[in-house]
Amino acid sequence: MLKDAIDLSRLNRVLVIKLRHHGDVLLTSPVFSVLKNHAPQVEVDALVYRDTAEMLTLHPAISEVHTIDRNWKKLGLLGQAGEEWRLFSRLRARHYDLIIHLTEHNRGAWLTLLLGAQLAVTRKIRGRGRFWLNRFTHYYPVPGGTFRHTVETHLDALRRIGLYPDEDERKLTLCPGEAATGDIQNKLVRHGLAGKDFIHIHPASRWLFKCWPASCMTELIRDLQSQGHRIVITAAPDAMEQALVREILAPLEQPVVDLSGQLSLKQLAALTAMAKLFVGVDSAPMHIAAAMQTPVAVLFGPSGDLEWGPWQVPHRILTSEHVCRPCGNDGCGGGKRSECLEAIPVGSVLAAVQELLAEL
Repeated sequence: MLKDAIDLSRLNRVLVIKLRHHGDVLLTSPVFSVLKNHAPQVEVDALVYRDTAEMLTLHPAISEVHTIDRNWKKLGLLGQAGEEWRLFSRLRARHYDLIIHLTEHNRGAWLTLLLGAQLAVTRKIRGRGRFWLNRFTHYYPVPGGTFRHTVETHLDALRRIGLYPDEDERKLTLCPGEAATGDIQNKLVRHGLAGKDFIHIHPASRWLFKCWPASCMTELIRDLQSQGHRIVITAAPDAMEQALVREILAPLEQPVVDLSGQLSLKQLAALTAMAKLFVGVDSAPMHIAAAMQTPVAVLFGPSGDLEWGPWQVPHRILTSEHVCRPCGNDGCGGGKRSECLEAIPVGSVLAAVQELLAEL
């Protein structure tokens, strides 16, 4: 038995902190579900960066989503201090009993001290000083070399305090909302689509070294179109992602529905939920597709598919046989091009798509 397990019945409010990127935040969503399932009286709040908040807003297990805007740094010293104080005041007014800190950010240690939470759990990190080590009551280890999926690593924070999630509690949760769903339905109607009659392709990532060559994606789309599939393509408003989409689409003889740069994260989720299949790379939209239970064909290069692969959804993972992957590098030798991705044949991706479609 766990000698220092936490009595959940004595908790009123819990704060979960995840200060990372969109996909990382979405992969914390089971933590909230499990907490609420096992302690329904508890109000569970989240603290995330503002640009990632849509990954968690409308989650049925979350009471409040508090946010930090990275642009506060542009307000000057006094402006940033004012925003920080207003955030701290809101958090302090919630009187948290437990803080679950899921990143290495020092803010979690400071908030544990300043908010007066009696209980706090975070991951065990080598080399941290006394301040970090004295701020938390519980530390969970992250096994080295086992390639544990990130969802399970997040849930280890709960296991460490005596809360053991059931298998069916570990799914991702993302709620697009009625407004986003209605907007996407209207967009699809204008293009002659009704839902479940198109393949959603999101070819880009914020890190372009994770992306398949444009010429390969063009060939894949051409092959899918020749088989009678309608294609909807998306990308972020980022200039580099937009340029990649233009390069992909320019050689095509048949048009696709191009919604790149036009959708919010909630709208992207609604679109993916209406697709019959998602094709993409290791990116937040891939995790969104998994959350919406849309089958996923995904290409992995330098990043780790065991830690970051599609979670609890029908999928195919495409990788090369390079023995050096996953290296985590920004392209081979830091050269911005990942040969392990470039080596994945179009035919292999097409076959994976066909296998998934046959299972529908």
